Amino acid sequence: QVRLVESGGGFVQAGGSLRLSCAASGSIFSINAMGWYRQAPGKQRDLVATITSGGITNYADSVKGRFAISRDNAKNTVYLQMNSLKPEDTAVYYCNVAGLRVQISFPPSDYWGQGIQVTVSS
Repeated sequence: QVRLVESGGGFVQAGGSLRLSCAASGSIFSINAMGWYRQAPGKQRDLVATITSGGITNYADSVKGRFAISRDNAKNTVYLQMNSLKPEDTAVYYCNVAGLRVQISFPPSDYWGQGIQVTVSS
C-alpha cells in the first residue's frame, strides 16, 4: 500500500512564500516522476510543476520564475517552494506520483495525494 502525505499549505498574503512537501511511503521500489497540480474552485486540475527521477523539471508558464520544485529520491519526497505568491495561485494543490513500482516486476501506477489548500490574500 502506497500513501502520500502532503504538508505545508495555508494562508499567506500576496508576495509571500510557502513550501509544500509530499512524502510517499509504503512498498516502493522506484518512482519515475513526482509533481504538483492545482485546482481552483470551478476550474479543472492543472499542472503546476513536475520533476523526474533524474531531476528534469517542467513548470506551468504561470509559475515559472516564482516556484521551484525539488525532490529527495532517498526519502521519496517532493517539495514545491512557492515565492511571490499571487491571489490567482489560490487553489487546492495535489501531489502526484507517476510511474511508481512496488517491485521491479510490477507494472507502474500513478497516485494522488488528498490535496492541500493554499490561499493567497490580496
